[in-house]
Amino acid sequence: MVKEPAMINPQDLVITQSTRTSRIAAVFATVLVASLIAAPWWAGLANMRLLSEFFLYLSLACLWNLLAGYSGMVSVGQQAYVGIGGYGLFALAIFFGMHPLLAVPLVGIAGALIAIPVAVLIFRLRGAYFAIGTWVVAEVVRLVVAQISSLGGGSGTSLPIAVVKSIASSRQLRESIIYWATLAIVLLILGTVYVLLRSRRGLQLTAIRDNELTSSSLGIDIWRTKFVIYVMSAALTASVGALIFLQKLRISPDAAFSVNDWTAYVIFIVVIGGIGTIEGPIIGTIVFFLLREFFADLGSLYLLILGVVAILIVLKSPTGIWGYIKSRYDIALFPTARRVVLSLQPNNKNQESP
Repeated sequence: MVKEPAMINPQDLVITQSTRTSRIAAVFATVLVASLIAAPWWAGLANMRLLSEFFLYLSLACLWNLLAGYSGMVSVGQQAYVGIGGYGLFALAIFFGMHPLLAVPLVGIAGALIAIPVAVLIFRLRGAYFAIGTWVVAEVVRLVVAQISSLGGGSGTSLPIAVVKSIASSRQLRESIIYWATLAIVLLILGTVYVLLRSRRGLQLTAIRDNELTSSSLGIDIWRTKFVIYVMSAALTASVGALIFLQKLRISPDAAFSVNDWTAYVIFIVVIGGIGTIEGPIIGTIVFFLLREFFADLGSLYLLILGVVAILIVLKSPTGIWGYIKSRYDIALFPTARRVVLSLQPNNKNQESP
C-alpha cells in the first residue's frame, strides 16, 4: 500500500535569511571582533599597523564590490575619493585646527557632496566609457590638488607635530586609537553592506545586477538606485581615505590618488575573492596580504605573481574563491537571499486544547 505524503500546512512555513552556518559564523565573528578590540593589549605596534592596513583595504574592497558586484558600476576612479578624504582631513586639521578623528565623518560628507555632480555627469556613460570616465575624474582631481601650494603642491605635506599629539600624547596610545578607528570603520561598512543587501534596496540591487532591462520593467528606478549607492560609496571611501593618511601622517598627490594602490589592488582583491558576495572581499584581502607578505620583496616580479594568481583563479572559478566554495558546498556566512523553510515551532492554532 502506497503511503500518501504528509500535507504541509502553509502556516507552518516561514521565510528566513539565516542558516545554521551563518549562526555559527555569527558566534565566531563575535569572538573574533572581541579579540580584535583587545589587540592593543596583545599585539605589538607593527602587528596593529598591519591589521589596520588590512581593515582599510577590506573596507575599500567591500565598497568597490558594492559598486561593481551589485550595482554594475565598474569604477577605476575610486582613488579620487581616497585622495579627497586624505586631503580633506589634512586641510581641516592644519587650517581649522580640527581634531583628526572629528574630521573623518566630515570628509565623508564632503565626499558625498562632490560625488553628486560627478554622478550626474558620468552616469551618462555606459560600460567601458563609464570606467574611463571615473578614471578621468580622478586624474582631474589629482591635478587640481597638486596645484594647492598650501597643502604642499606636488610634493605633498605632513601633519604638524601639534596635530599628531592632539590625537594622543604617547605613540602607543595614538597607534591604538587609530587602530580602533580603522576597526570601527570596517565593521561599519560590513554591517551597512550586509543590512543593505538584506533589505528591499538589496533586492533591487540584485535584480539590477542580473538584468537591468527586466528590473526596469518591474518598476525599479535604476538611475536613482545606482545614484544612492554611488554617493554612499563615495562618502565611506572618503572616510577610509582619511584614516589611511591619518595612519601614514604624510600625504602627496601621487600617493593619495594612486590608481595602483587604491583601485588596481582593490579590484584584484574582489575578483579573486568573489565579486558579488560579501564573503569574497574578505577572502580576497586575506589572500592579497598573504601574497604580499611572501612576495613583496621581489619587486616587479611581485606584480607578475599577482597577475598569474588572478588568471589561474579566474580560469578555475570565474566567480572567485568564495564563488567556488559556495557552489560546491552551498554555504553562506552572510546570507542575504530569502528562503522558505518549515517552522520548527508547532502551530498553536492547530493544537487541540488539553
